[in-house]
Amino acid sequence: MRVEIVKLLKDEGKLSSKTIEEINQIDIHDFSSLVQEIGKEETEHIRASEISKDLNTKYVGKELFVFKEVSSTNTLAKFLSMNGIADGSVIISEKQTKARGRSGKSWESPLGGVWLSIVLNPHVDYAKLPLITLATGVAVAKTLEKIGVENPEIKWPNDIMINGKKVCGILTEAITKLNTIENVIIGVGIDANLDVEDFPEELQEGTTTLQKELGRKGNENLLIKTFLEEFEEISELFDHEGYEEILKEWRKRSYSIGKIVEVREPFNKNYDAYVLGVSREGALIVEKIDGTLEKVISGECIIKN
Repeated sequence: MRVEIVKLLKDEGKLSSKTIEEINQIDIHDFSSLVQEIGKEETEHIRASEISKDLNTKYVGKELFVFKEVSSTNTLAKFLSMNGIADGSVIISEKQTKARGRSGKSWESPLGGVWLSIVLNPHVDYAKLPLITLATGVAVAKTLEKIGVENPEIKWPNDIMINGKKVCGILTEAITKLNTIENVIIGVGIDANLDVEDFPEELQEGTTTLQKELGRKGNENLLIKTFLEEFEEISELFDHEGYEEILKEWRKRSYSIGKIVEVREPFNKNYDAYVLGVSREGALIVEKIDGTLEKVISGECIIKN
């Protein structure tokens, strides 16, 4: 992580006059101050002033850090969260060079998309972490509905679909200390003002963008603002243990329920199953070919044709 932070600071000219020895002697908190300073500078496409104007939230997005290019907003959010930024802070970048999805998969993040991470301190135990991903999916889907997308769906555990194609991915990561969750980093990547042709050929068939679905370019800043408001609304349900309401909203938009899937779990053999629903803990409930029921806590489910 330190290497990535140093590269960001060098690219922005903050360390250009320093030797390697001088850089190695810089205190980590000073690094954090420099990074936050960069995040407050004006950028060309994503504008903090537009997002903040009339932002109807109590804490989410009240502290915004916007960058031209970073390796990963989640990586940067982890670093800043360990150095004192506020609960609900949001890290946004116009581009990412080494973004990743679940299971370490790379995530294409060119200019024109919405790439952000939220730092939360939700005071929950590990068992509730999957519900944070589901709640975030609901917030994204509601955001897309507000801007005119018809019937966005949520594919368990972390993808948002439009007409059967992926438009958004979510990556939730916990920062722990002595078996206690200190912060949760929620990364969201939305393929907004992009052409499908902007992505590698192998991804194009299963990918869509808001620009393609709506037939026009949208306002990225308004999209982010709307999402932050929707996210705080559903996160407040989470804080007050309104899990059933979150699950109700998720089930209404589920892309997975009622489908035959191939279940791929870590350290287990793949198997086919029918998706029955989702549990109170956010696990996927499936019926295997032999009629037995399983709870899928982690892994992925590939929809079968």
